[in-house]
Amino acid sequence: MALKIGSKAPEIKLKSTSGKVFDLAADLKGKPCIIYFYPKDFTPGCTEEACTFRDAFSDFIGLNVTVIGVSKDSITSHQKFKEEHKLPFDLLSDPKGEVCKSYDALIPLITVPKRITYLLDAEHKVAAVYQDMFGAKKHIEIMLEKMKSANT
Repeated sequence: MALKIGSKAPEIKLKSTSGKVFDLAADLKGKPCIIYFYPKDFTPGCTEEACTFRDAFSDFIGLNVTVIGVSKDSITSHQKFKEEHKLPFDLLSDPKGEVCKSYDALIPLITVPKRITYLLDAEHKVAAVYQDMFGAKKHIEIMLEKMKSANT
């Protein structure tokens, strides 16, 4: 089960491709954001999802929403993935899967991150959630739709 709509999002403090430790509460205080969890860098579905977020990035920026990707991959892997696909947003490394678990973004037993996307409002409460392991592009479509309807 995903986090419930209206619930406070768990804290995130993870190493980022920016070279810093990303702190959700401090770095995005008072700002809405998309936090998307994905299984693995360089896999077909995850590459499609990341590139679709990249291609829609101006829409997210236009709505003043920051995009952050999270998986258990290392920062080194994330940096290569980000560079190869020219991703304009940061990726966070959660090697122990603790943040993934707090967001109910781990597949039980195999502990691989699920493909799940959260829209957090300016107070970092869950405003929308979409989960589908195989519909990578749909995550972006659903989040854009939710954000646009919230701004009208």
